[in-house]
Amino acid sequence: MATKADLILTNAHVLTMNEDMQQFPKGAVAILGDSILAAGPEDEILKQYEATDKLDCRGKVLMPGLVNAHTHVPMTLLRGLADDLRLDVWLMGYMIPVEREFVTPDFVHLGTSIGCAEYIRSGITSFADMYYYESTVAEAAAAAGMRAVCGQTVMKFPTPDAKFYEESMAYTREFIQKWKGHPLIVPAVSPHAPYSCTEEILRATAALAVEFDVPLHTHISESSFEVENARRDWGMPVVPYVKKQNLFDAKVLAAHCVHIDKGEINTLKHHHVGVSHNPSSNMKLASGAAPVSEMLRAGLNVGIGTDGPASNNDLDMFEEVRLAAFLAKLRENDPTTLPAQTALLMATRLGAQAMHIGDITGSLEPGKRADLILVDIDTLHASPHFSRDPNSTYAQIVYAAKSTDVTDVMVNGKWLMRGRQLSTLDEQALLAQAAELAKKIDKFLIAREKSVLTKLIAIGGATQEESFEAQLKVAVDDPEPIIAAMEHPEIKVVYKRHYHEYDTYFMFPEENFTLRYREDVFLKENGQPDHSRYRLTLMGDSHEREFPSEVVLSRSRYLAPADQSLRFYREYFQPPREVEVEKNRRRWLVRFRDTDFYVNVDRVDKPDLGSFVEIKSRTWSQRDAESKAKLILELAKLLGVSTEGAEPREYVKIAA
Repeated sequence: MATKADLILTNAHVLTMNEDMQQFPKGAVAILGDSILAAGPEDEILKQYEATDKLDCRGKVLMPGLVNAHTHVPMTLLRGLADDLRLDVWLMGYMIPVEREFVTPDFVHLGTSIGCAEYIRSGITSFADMYYYESTVAEAAAAAGMRAVCGQTVMKFPTPDAKFYEESMAYTREFIQKWKGHPLIVPAVSPHAPYSCTEEILRATAALAVEFDVPLHTHISESSFEVENARRDWGMPVVPYVKKQNLFDAKVLAAHCVHIDKGEINTLKHHHVGVSHNPSSNMKLASGAAPVSEMLRAGLNVGIGTDGPASNNDLDMFEEVRLAAFLAKLRENDPTTLPAQTALLMATRLGAQAMHIGDITGSLEPGKRADLILVDIDTLHASPHFSRDPNSTYAQIVYAAKSTDVTDVMVNGKWLMRGRQLSTLDEQALLAQAAELAKKIDKFLIAREKSVLTKLIAIGGATQEESFEAQLKVAVDDPEPIIAAMEHPEIKVVYKRHYHEYDTYFMFPEENFTLRYREDVFLKENGQPDHSRYRLTLMGDSHEREFPSEVVLSRSRYLAPADQSLRFYREYFQPPREVEVEKNRRRWLVRFRDTDFYVNVDRVDKPDLGSFVEIKSRTWSQRDAESKAKLILELAKLLGVSTEGAEPREYVKIAA
């Protein structure tokens, strides 16, 4: 007696992607409820199973749905926002400021819904996400009928859904408790990356993942800059560092892993870490080519991901699988590495295993969920067909087929697309909403791009207050007598410092702004470097007012820590002109007539301008500035500084 099934798919070329990589050129699949009963030759399936609902697949390829192992799906709404930039400029200069301004639950729901529509059309049935308001991502994905590992982002910076790390952790705990056990959604925790998290965050998120037995999804070793900084800051590569923070106690899905060595690969294998390879994103951001073949040879579960649509810029897994195969061949200079069969395996069963959901999806075999797609390869671009090589169908799918060849998609036993018609989402309504939001984001960025000041504020950390200084600068031939005069009994030395300062000035003449990037190298008493400090200062007009005897009131408007590289700021601000100034500075904070003054003795080496003495004091009112200007002249006289050689200009103006 035949076993009852709800649906039997017949007349298909079945690629099971199971452990034995079985395929059935004249095959069938039987489905009951949300799961697969059997996959095999059509005649055997029809003998063993009966169903009132049968679907003739008309010779199409019937295979597991594609598994997108790493993405940020709400970022469909940021697609095309900022392209052809380095990773740090793209992320810190554009993505994060726009997200800070616009990301809300409504934004996330809309972006996820649009992304799910694109996923379904390109044959993706499962995806691993990492973003903010991840409970909303889960709601939208479940409503679309998709399977997802949803990772709630946690990081050391304020995020759209949490001002503090503690809020992120509380939100994540509630999110996991709400969604754990859902038939489609697997909740996860996502410490964004080692460089954007503290040791405490890495340890706490790992502990949370272990507590609830859920995956932990993070970025690891995406760029060479990340790896270089890890060695500099932590004294070790990224993988050993996160291992030290107990990250691998959890079921980890590590995105990228572009810059890892053999030892790190073995560490990942030992701890059953899944890896997501993201070829398009890595190529577009010039992050490099991951050692995929080495990872596969070591036995790692390596899946394929699109990454977010703001850095790809599509969610087309057919394109990713093809590029994964090509990039590996190019990297190893070997056309036999990563064959089509293996590339497609990465996009199905291996990807599911990397996401730690391989027990329920990724292949067509009894007991697994009915997550499957039909692909029409009887097309102009995929013809003709050859049967000599038993693996030719894999090659047709990977090297010739397109995402538009997907005609039908099923997840958890339910059709999400039939005959290329979506059944759970209204594409036109979603696109109209996205177009309206794009106008608002455009308006925000256009306004921001008009001003160096707004661009500085957008990347965060700027102190939005003005700092005025009354100052006197005088060129001197020999500063030593002036230094000796600092011992005068009317002058109290509070402290003294010795630096070597490297200044790069970005000049914006149209806005009358100058942005200074400064590296202060603190020197020990023996003149050897001790430590460094990096700062940004945005300056408007250098002179507010001149007082008698060349004492001037100057203004530096906005101050910010320079926590990115000089190259980052150069590419982000794109100044029309740069000027470099390098100097040796000895600084004293002194108290004279109950007032604090800074006395700087500078030797300007680049350009070679000679030595100067600066006397300056911060001030906040016109009356105070006038009083301090008089005191500066008195202090200068006491130090033996002649005001006849006063120089009202800043060093950058002299250099320019």
